[in-house]
Amino acid sequence: MDRWIAAFGGRQRLFQLLALSVLLLVILPLTLDIFRLNLLGKYLTYAFVAVGLVLCWGYGGILSLGQGVFFGIGGYCMAMFLKLESSAPEFTAIQSTPGIPDFMDWNQITELPLMWVPFHSLTLTIILMLTVPALIAFFIGFAMFKRRVGGVYFAIITQAIASIATILIIGQQGYTGGINGITDLRTLLGWDIRTDSARYILYFVCCVALIICLLIGQFVLESRFGKLLIAMRDQEDRVRFSGYDVANIKIFVFALAGVFSAIGGAMFALQVGFMSPSFVGTVASIEMVIFCAVGGRLSLIGAVYGALLVNLAKTMLSETFPQLWIVFMGALFIGVVLLFPQGLAGIYTDFVKPPVAGWLNRMRGKSPDAPVSQEVQP
Repeated sequence: MDRWIAAFGGRQRLFQLLALSVLLLVILPLTLDIFRLNLLGKYLTYAFVAVGLVLCWGYGGILSLGQGVFFGIGGYCMAMFLKLESSAPEFTAIQSTPGIPDFMDWNQITELPLMWVPFHSLTLTIILMLTVPALIAFFIGFAMFKRRVGGVYFAIITQAIASIATILIIGQQGYTGGINGITDLRTLLGWDIRTDSARYILYFVCCVALIICLLIGQFVLESRFGKLLIAMRDQEDRVRFSGYDVANIKIFVFALAGVFSAIGGAMFALQVGFMSPSFVGTVASIEMVIFCAVGGRLSLIGAVYGALLVNLAKTMLSETFPQLWIVFMGALFIGVVLLFPQGLAGIYTDFVKPPVAGWLNRMRGKSPDAPVSQEVQP
């Protein structure tokens, strides 16, 4: 048992994960109405991206400003499956070509494109949702990291890729729905996802998937690979001279972050009921980095809280100050970077952890000023 506990970062981290699980799975569903709970589920889909960025940026030192691309891939894969199901001939009899999505009919496409055919199957959809972002991240990483492109140059390149992806999606309106995206998603294997009961179930599915991603991320960090990841971030040349292929380490963590983002995108399409290119571009990708920075780029669980709090603030500010909310978002990011560079996790370490450690030491019969046990690391 102790070996398993150590594999996931110690008792304190497991306790924090348990507290987050109780909050998401018990407290919030009992206290929020279905509208607010569904809104919270939407916020949690962004937490998948933030968790991936903690691995990629916080521990790997790889700042990606294009995570919206992978979020969009996962979202579009799921949306394409749902759209084909809602475009069955019995539901589209009024179209000139029944059985294809409505936006294709509007663009005078009379036959389902080949790229859409695999999305008739939910199994193939899930496989593509996981493998396509991983392959794209692999090719991007292979092209960049093998040539030792990193730092600000890699960030700019990923930002350009996000812009290209947005332009491509908008330009291929007959195949992707264009600027409107893929809308009017109704059922999943005949199950109406628009009902209140379905929204409750999808919220819990999203929470469970997020907890699994957190466990995977923590397991990676506690493994030998995680130690190499931190060493690469701090002393890349030394790791390379020690005989390790730094490029392969970067490729793996970048691909893993891409898969996490794609899972979040798929859950977004299921809970919100549409997918559009606005979640793929540079603005969305930069906002995702803000979620990670606010929560703490060295804390997986902090990234979840960061995604929740920033999106809550965004919703409240956009309702009150529709013209100024983006300025407030920028100011929030700058303030966190300047005052709390480690985000919410840093606030815990600086202000919450010392009294907690003193209380634990008193419980163990030690001096309150005794060295802090490894179990109370954030």
